[in-house]
Amino acid sequence: MIVLGIETSCDETGVALYDSEAGLLGHALFSQVDIHAEYGGVVPEIASRDHVRKLLPLINQCLEKAGLERNDIDAVAYTAGPGLIGALLVGTATGRSIAMALGCPALAVHHMEGHLLAPMLEEHPPEVPFVALLVSGGHSMLVEVRRIGEYRILGETLDDSAGEAFDKTAKLLDLGYPGGPALARLAEHGDPERFSFPRPMTNRPGLDFSFSGLKTHTRNLWLKGEKDDKTRADIAAGFQQAVVDTLLIKCRRAMQQTRAGQLVIAGGVGANLVLRETLQRAGKKHGWKVSYPRLEFCTDNGAMIALAGCQRLLAGQHTGPGLQAFARWPLDQLPPIGAQRP
Repeated sequence: MIVLGIETSCDETGVALYDSEAGLLGHALFSQVDIHAEYGGVVPEIASRDHVRKLLPLINQCLEKAGLERNDIDAVAYTAGPGLIGALLVGTATGRSIAMALGCPALAVHHMEGHLLAPMLEEHPPEVPFVALLVSGGHSMLVEVRRIGEYRILGETLDDSAGEAFDKTAKLLDLGYPGGPALARLAEHGDPERFSFPRPMTNRPGLDFSFSGLKTHTRNLWLKGEKDDKTRADIAAGFQQAVVDTLLIKCRRAMQQTRAGQLVIAGGVGANLVLRETLQRAGKKHGWKVSYPRLEFCTDNGAMIALAGCQRLLAGQHTGPGLQAFARWPLDQLPPIGAQRP
């Protein structure tokens, strides 16, 4: 089965072709970073309009690179949520239309399930069961994956996500957009020990996250202190280390509670090299295997949607007629593999 995957949940237009037997045949991605940079963040209406312009050309480009025609597509998988509702509707309408024209099934895919399964695009994919740390611009959660399609949320953010905290702190430090990667680059030149930062919610039991207080603490340090380059770099380094330490502590608890032997890191913040190296060292120390997708599949992409959709399509799932997109869509409300969607 050859599945066309479509991702338009935010500011990246992603498409991919995935073969259930041969694996990933090709993918294409257009990032809107330069478009939104002058506004300091994503403008939903502009994001939606750019998806309209870029989606069909990217699909044609992907088909051409893979040496396929549209009639070779056996099914379409598209992100239906969570995300920006206008952007989601572009992918949903396009995906449904292509499936209708080709007379093939279509499936609405959960964006976070795509991230969760992204490491399975690698040559040596993780084996279930495992614990997944999903950290992105909109989400921070720990998920126990008992099998594909069966998820239990162990903990999630009560306010800002880790990625959102990175972006807002970068904006505070005037580092431009996108803020997360810029802050990580600046942190390489800073001293993480110069200032004291809290590790939120680590002094109490549980696996939930909270980053709003850390963000406020960082803001107070910056507004009350010197505004030189050294201070900016030291604050960036201290903030990043506080986030990484917090995620490490929660991951360690989750691994102990579930007695899992495999930890998966996914989502845009999963590209942070300090986080990867820290969790990799912890895995070696405590005897876990640590897996993550290659950097290009940490951010939003069509490949993860095609893969996630393929898993459910092979089990006989498909989405009924009509256009539905969900700005909010709890991961644990997904039907198990084998259950028919409405």
